[in-house]
Amino acid sequence: MAPESDGRRLPAPFLTAGTSSFSDFLDMAAPTLQPARLGVAGGMPSGGPDLPHGTTIVAAICADGVVMAGDRRATAGNMISQRDIEKVFRTDEFSCIGIAGVAGIGIDLVRLYQVELEHYEKLEGRTLSLEGKANRLAGLVRANLMGAMQGLVVVPLFAGYDEDREHGRIFAYDVAGGRYEEHKFHSIGSGSVFARGSLKKLYRDDMSVADTVMACMQALYDAADDDSATGGPDVTRRIYPVVASITADGFTRLSDEEAGTYAQAVVDGRMRRPDGPTAPLREPAT
Repeated sequence: MAPESDGRRLPAPFLTAGTSSFSDFLDMAAPTLQPARLGVAGGMPSGGPDLPHGTTIVAAICADGVVMAGDRRATAGNMISQRDIEKVFRTDEFSCIGIAGVAGIGIDLVRLYQVELEHYEKLEGRTLSLEGKANRLAGLVRANLMGAMQGLVVVPLFAGYDEDREHGRIFAYDVAGGRYEEHKFHSIGSGSVFARGSLKKLYRDDMSVADTVMACMQALYDAADDDSATGGPDVTRRIYPVVASITADGFTRLSDEEAGTYAQAVVDGRMRRPDGPTAPLREPAT
């Protein structure tokens, strides 16, 4: 809750000149609402297998921008805690974020980050550059370091269309808030090693958005094939990965029907070739 006032005026933090960071304002006005501090100050036990965890997120740069996709499974130890959780979110018109780790903390971090970007835009009258957005997210991840040391680890994957450079970019993070720009493609979460291996054989420079979506779908399928915490397309329940593309036209999330079309194509292909498409052994002669 916000600090109490005398009933006649706003509390002091609302009247104090500050920065354009909503996170800094929250530190003054209601620090206990920071995701990094929820439950930690009271001696919350370390995160264990009973907490729902989100898993695999993939992102790949394409000719027109960038594509991000995430599976829908959340696990608590060896149990499936949710089959249709969403882990890919729009952060503003030209960026998105995917989360892996403790689901509750991750979703709170995403909500705070969304407000952080909107707050900056309202106060400054302009949007942050993509580089600035990536740096702001690094600060929020770093603020959760105390929670991460107790097992409440959240690692985001950030992607967007850089309007200045006119191409897509991908940023990965470690638990200490270290920010690293990734080139071509990247993956996070428990199935990331398998998803990245799949993308390594399928990815081509300057792919169309549609081809990049298909490559990401294949990567998530491969991750689910080898990692029990990653959920594959659930055709019977019509639960498919969340897929978003960001281009010069802005953020677009595929509808469930569109995602289902790609997922069904992958499933049909796996009926003929269970291990998926293969990459050529040699580059074509030029």
